[in-house]
Amino acid sequence: MGKTLLKVESLKEYYPVRKGFFGKTGYVKALDGVSFEVNDGEVFGIVGESGCGKSTLGLAITKLIEPTGGQIILNGEDITHFNAQRMRPIRRQMQMVFQDPYASLNPRMSVRDIIKEPMIIHHLASSQKEMNERVVELLRQVGLDDYHANRYPHQFSGGQRQRIGIARALAVDPKLIIADEPVSALDVSIQSQVLNLMVELKRARNLTYIFIAHDLSVVEHISDRVGVMYLGNFAEVASKEELYANPLHPYTQALLSAVPVPDPEVKRQRIILPGNIPSPINAPKGCKFHPRCFKCMDICKEVAPPRIQVGENHYLYCHLYA
Repeated sequence: MGKTLLKVESLKEYYPVRKGFFGKTGYVKALDGVSFEVNDGEVFGIVGESGCGKSTLGLAITKLIEPTGGQIILNGEDITHFNAQRMRPIRRQMQMVFQDPYASLNPRMSVRDIIKEPMIIHHLASSQKEMNERVVELLRQVGLDDYHANRYPHQFSGGQRQRIGIARALAVDPKLIIADEPVSALDVSIQSQVLNLMVELKRARNLTYIFIAHDLSVVEHISDRVGVMYLGNFAEVASKEELYANPLHPYTQALLSAVPVPDPEVKRQRIILPGNIPSPINAPKGCKFHPRCFKCMDICKEVAPPRIQVGENHYLYCHLYA
């Protein structure tokens, strides 16, 4: 892996909400002090239950929503407080592929215009001919034919729409692509095609990915390192091999115990977590996972766990290893 491309420090995203009869203001803590790094050329996978803050993290990093606190450092430059004007050249360096490939494409625009739009915004071509040639080249790179440029989003399948979304992201030659559950809305057979395409594009264009998903097997297929999120923060971060072979956090152990094993001879003990993920408005005191943890200790109910380094690229937030 290369140098650090993206560094996120204590990132917070709080949404104010009114609580109670007298309208007391509380906060939904969608992100509550998230810190991690992504190296150049790496695929960093992020997994967790629905509502844990995965998608909010992607939106906050790209400044599509304004962070409440913390730092976002891209290529050594602190972009946390950049306004829209200063963010424009930064957006050439990082792009996003969204979960819903239909909602993220303008239905009134042809595929040609959808892919040309970022080139026009960033002044990346000197003529219409050059832009049109570039559109055709990008369509071929994502596995679509030239004539598809004249069609509209409703004329494509879900997998084809997601390929168009990937082509649009590639139009500005970014270094970092944040993929927010890019295959969750697709059929299983199409998922593998899109994943393989993303792997090929990464190699061909030396891309860096943050790959957000809730499917652990999908993340295992594409990632180099994996971060497991729970209620607005990471529970455990490790290399793919280390995390799947030696999960240490009780939450990670529970998630992995639910992954189906293709070998019928292998019997894996299923860990059933009680209750549901708590509300981010009234997060539990101490370790946020303690109400559901099967290894909970008294200290977990009172004190938030520190970051514990257990290996070169393996750390977690858990009192069991303090």
